[in-house]
Amino acid sequence: MTRQTLVLTEQLRDYVVANGSTPDEIVRDLIEETARVLPGEAGMQIAPEQAAFMTLLTRIAGARQALEIGTFTGLSSIAIARGLAEGGRLTCLDVSEEYTGIARRYWARAGLTDRIELRLGPAAETLAQLPGEPHLDLAFIDADKTGYPRYWELLVPRMRPGGLILIDNVLRHGHVVDPSPDDAGTVAMVAFNRSVLEDPRVESVLLPIADGLTIARRL
Repeated sequence: MTRQTLVLTEQLRDYVVANGSTPDEIVRDLIEETARVLPGEAGMQIAPEQAAFMTLLTRIAGARQALEIGTFTGLSSIAIARGLAEGGRLTCLDVSEEYTGIARRYWARAGLTDRIELRLGPAAETLAQLPGEPHLDLAFIDADKTGYPRYWELLVPRMRPGGLILIDNVLRHGHVVDPSPDDAGTVAMVAFNRSVLEDPRVESVLLPIADGLTIARRL
């Protein structure tokens, strides 16, 4: 018996979802609507098992002040907002009114509107306008991959000691191990993953959840 992580078949992945925190009606409807309305972009949505993991991790961290870069249709923001401590707030950064219009409807349906603030515009510009002192308990990065280094450098100083940064798509569907990656996003991710590992301001682990999720803890 090896100690390596299992390669999940579709059947085994369904078993994982069914035996974890299974999606409720709101999340199921959001996943279905995203697939129906945005079939070409639906792959940008986080996996349901990742959403359940993020809710639990947010609760474990006791996060009150959270930030998300890249909201899409709202599944990740729902996952984080549901895990926030009493009085917690999530600030979402995105550039698309179309995608976040769907998110707003589902935030309202989930009773989370009072916990979430959406700011539309280039994320790096919005991040630079946030208070510079450490104040964030949790952040999630899931946006343009070539922008990750810039978001990282703006986020780390704003994280409280012990604060968590979650980074999505760090495996790029397995292409991070290609000898010569043929797209800019993967090339950027390979370099970014190395930079996180070598950053003395954090400790981190890369987990094979969905398309890869790094968890970095601010020291």
